[in-house]
Amino acid sequence: MAELGGMAAEARIRGGRDTPACLAPGESGRARHNAVMNAVRLEEIALELGLDAVAAAPAEPYESAERTIAERRAEGLFADMSFTVARPEISCHPERLLEGARSVVSAALSYYLPGPEPSAGEGRLARHAWRDYYAELRLKLAALGERIGGAYRVFVDSSEHVDREAAVRSGAGFFGKNGLVIAPRLGSWIVLGTLVSDVVIEPGEPLGRNCGSCRLCIEACPTAALVREGVLDARLCLSYWTQARTALPEPMRERMGASVYGCDICQQVCPWNRGVEKRRAKLGLDAAEPLVSLEDWLSADDRDLLARYGRLYFPRRDPRFLRRNALVALAGSGAAQHEPLLRRYAEGGDELLAEHARWALSRLQKRFDGR
Repeated sequence: MAELGGMAAEARIRGGRDTPACLAPGESGRARHNAVMNAVRLEEIALELGLDAVAAAPAEPYESAERTIAERRAEGLFADMSFTVARPEISCHPERLLEGARSVVSAALSYYLPGPEPSAGEGRLARHAWRDYYAELRLKLAALGERIGGAYRVFVDSSEHVDREAAVRSGAGFFGKNGLVIAPRLGSWIVLGTLVSDVVIEPGEPLGRNCGSCRLCIEACPTAALVREGVLDARLCLSYWTQARTALPEPMRERMGASVYGCDICQQVCPWNRGVEKRRAKLGLDAAEPLVSLEDWLSADDRDLLARYGRLYFPRRDPRFLRRNALVALAGSGAAQHEPLLRRYAEGGDELLAEHARWALSRLQKRFDGR
């Protein structure tokens, strides 16, 4: 979630899944190096391509973001995450990402959809993971690059660029107290991506907005991970732990409930999200997948899980970490019919999964005894 706050969802994909440098002729049919595009035309093209928000900023160093990353790393707030915070000398320097870079275009795609609550034996995915919105945004940004013309590179969910800093500089949104970018009319239910171009594009202005005295996200976080306004400690973040490469601490297991990937609590309480939630309340799920069968995650083979959930980040692309999360979720959403499955894992040879299964089994039994 927050690049500068250390939000764990930003660690979904490790490695730069971005496009190589491309040279597009642009709308005039010829190369348009150093041409000028105004902001209105940029927005028109973006709307035609299905992007929900777009704005540009000059391709200049993010000096304040680079300092912030160093300070928060020194505090240990990123835990063992790398991603954009691993190499700020790259991720905070868009001017180095493309020869002759002149503009950084930030784009947002809204992903809010209404969804059901999990039933017994079901696990919850964070909304951004209901389908591969990053792949959709990547294609739309590449199409935008072709329309703008000149040389460009696309960065979406990439370790090479701090997308949120660019979005705030361009005026596409502003930082909320949960560290997420909040965009006008879209709230924080957005995925962000960036196009670095050698075309001079009219820059936007920072919005100058903030959350005022509201602290709902800070107060709602079940693990107090928002340690200061706009600052998240990944070591306390449920989203981080659903993607961690170790055993889950018991206090985190207790708080996860039915969640098996990510966490949306700080967005669910945010007043800035009420508008987009109302406007999109009647949209259908289509190919989106809000809930998963925990039994399926624990019964499917590795190849099947990798094929179906490649859009999720899990360490070393090893599905056992998905199964670890499913075992923990069964502690809260499992039923008597799931006891044999938990026992099978508890008696298995994988100690990581066996320990989590024993813990889940004990919690499940306590739930039944407390009826």
